[in-house]
Amino acid sequence: MQTNSPPVKVLVTGGAGFIGSALVRHLIDTTHARVTVVDKLTYAANLDSLAPVSASPRYTFIREDICNAPAMRDIFLAERPDYVLHLAAETHVDRSISGSQQFIQTNINGTYNLLEAARALQAERSGDLRSRFRFLHVSTDEVYGSLGPDGLFSETTAYDPSSPYSASKAASDHLAKAWHRTYGLPVIVSNCSNNYGPYHFPEKLIPLIILNALEGQRLPVYGDGSNIRDWLHVEDHARALWRIATTGRPGETYNVGGLNERTNLQVVHTICDLLDELRPANRPRRELIEFVSDRPGHDQRYAIDAAKLQTELGWKAEETFDTGIRKTVEWYIDHPEWWGPLRKSVYSGDRLGLLAASGEPAAKD
Repeated sequence: MQTNSPPVKVLVTGGAGFIGSALVRHLIDTTHARVTVVDKLTYAANLDSLAPVSASPRYTFIREDICNAPAMRDIFLAERPDYVLHLAAETHVDRSISGSQQFIQTNINGTYNLLEAARALQAERSGDLRSRFRFLHVSTDEVYGSLGPDGLFSETTAYDPSSPYSASKAASDHLAKAWHRTYGLPVIVSNCSNNYGPYHFPEKLIPLIILNALEGQRLPVYGDGSNIRDWLHVEDHARALWRIATTGRPGETYNVGGLNERTNLQVVHTICDLLDELRPANRPRRELIEFVSDRPGHDQRYAIDAAKLQTELGWKAEETFDTGIRKTVEWYIDHPEWWGPLRKSVYSGDRLGLLAASGEPAAKD
């Protein structure tokens, strides 16, 4: 972006969440864009994740729910963004199993409200302002279902969601694409693999295992730990999202993956070994591992083919899993002021997503 050009305006929904805050930090640190964050501030959102950039004159925060349709329309018309990057969503599979209603409301109805607000804004525009507008709908590889031992998810893989969460994201993907095809709204969809990195709410596998291991608590793993995920460092994902928003083709889908397949058990072993190196304890952390009953409908394997993003738009992940997980473990060791209050007052590590109460906590992917 040229420094003598008027800064573009970017609206990020869900910008106080894990991926959203990484994106906002990236935009403030590496571009000249003016960034407006819209976030409801649910349990998984944290303004402390935006503290590194909150003093910037190019940063604005608006606390609002994307399910509030009149508010969304007013915000779009007032802020008049050039780019909308839509990350606001309920994202945790286990919570969707035990309480799906909020996932339907936020992920489907909320996305509809944003698409309609964008359409109203575009109706008032003409010329360059109209032609440069982009709406990036950020989604997940979980919409594709589960892979066998071979193969990768591509942009043409048929949708086959397994959980209420992934079904709600699949529905919102279809809405986004339909608004492009029916109304000509310049929408792009991205589907990413599992993210990890700093500022990750500690209900997910990697931060939960790190924090439990630091505190000498048991490390619960679903089933036999053989479920496989393709891990993507959140800062690589943030770079990809901005690249897709600014250079991607409207109407297209781009898959974002790190080419870092690991079983859940391999991930836990890696974290244990790193902590034994960086913060030695009185016994190896692997001895804290306990296998627990599996999640209902647990997909066996996810893996992304990111060739389209790499060849068309020139993006490539900078972190390998080995480099990224070390940086992540070091970050959690160095930032107890961020995660400590969450562990004490928001989420202590109890198991979620049980069909029948068993009282058995477990790690999530």
